[in-house]
Amino acid sequence: MTTAVVRALGALAHRAAHAHPDDICACPPPSVLADRADGTVVRSGPVVAKAHAPGTDTPDLLTRLILANDPRLTGILLAPLQPWPAVPSTTIQGRPVTLWPHGEPVDPGDPDSAPWEEAAVLLARLHLTPAPPSLALPPMRGPAKASLAVARMRAARPGDPATIPVLEAWHRLPAWARDEAAAPRHCSRFLCHGDLHLGQLVRHPAPHGPWLLIDVDDAGLGDPAWDLARPAAWYAAGLLPPEVWLRFLDAYRAAGGPAVRAEGDPWPELDVPARALTVQTAALAFAKSAAEGRTPDEVEQTMIDACVRIASLPPEPAAERSS
Repeated sequence: MTTAVVRALGALAHRAAHAHPDDICACPPPSVLADRADGTVVRSGPVVAKAHAPGTDTPDLLTRLILANDPRLTGILLAPLQPWPAVPSTTIQGRPVTLWPHGEPVDPGDPDSAPWEEAAVLLARLHLTPAPPSLALPPMRGPAKASLAVARMRAARPGDPATIPVLEAWHRLPAWARDEAAAPRHCSRFLCHGDLHLGQLVRHPAPHGPWLLIDVDDAGLGDPAWDLARPAAWYAAGLLPPEVWLRFLDAYRAAGGPAVRAEGDPWPELDVPARALTVQTAALAFAKSAAEGRTPDEVEQTMIDACVRIASLPPEPAAERSS
């Protein structure tokens, strides 16, 4: 954590939370909600300030902020605080900063109440919304994030033989899933979130408002199956119970989601993205455990073992043709 970044974000959020900066208040100290390589997030009362990742493409971020503010996506994406077009001009240590309303996140201590069906419906609605014709939207960054995860693993564990199955599973993916080619034309026109997991949902207004998707850093045009890939990968690895996976999948289908066929086997559409997310998760497990001087924990090892199984499978011609 960079203390200077956190302090600056807390001050920005605090000022934004008060209409009159000179007012005396009894606000609690700002709290750090996240501090990762892809962003630092600090809350002060009803306002959240986010410093985006170093090297963020600011014009692309601005385009994504405009998307989040599109009236057609009201009730799907959390919109940034006004005046949102000017916010990316604010930087901290060269990192663009945005301001957002605070929402109530998913309670990690109550997995039974996780909003899987709500997440599925929000994804279906997002995927069914036509891309605004006036916006030159970038590709969604799902494959790019997977590629960055593999690069992190290679840097953290150079030459480590334990990473060989992860790399073999990676190289079995088609080029588009490794961010080395454009996505297939038939699935590159959909609005996608790009990094769906339960941490990307909040209730707004907090604490009892409707669920909304947050974090548009990776949003853009692409294959909508990528947004289903993480829960699909968890299910395939045995981390997500079958009944939870089916609830999620059924809710997505019932809402008309276009990522998978309306009935029958969804895996022809999900196989490649799910394998990519499996590799991404395993690669990050190796990178993080190396940085922390430990061995992968049980959950991390489960995803690494899934890569071992993927690497042992024969090549799939259908997957190669999709590239």
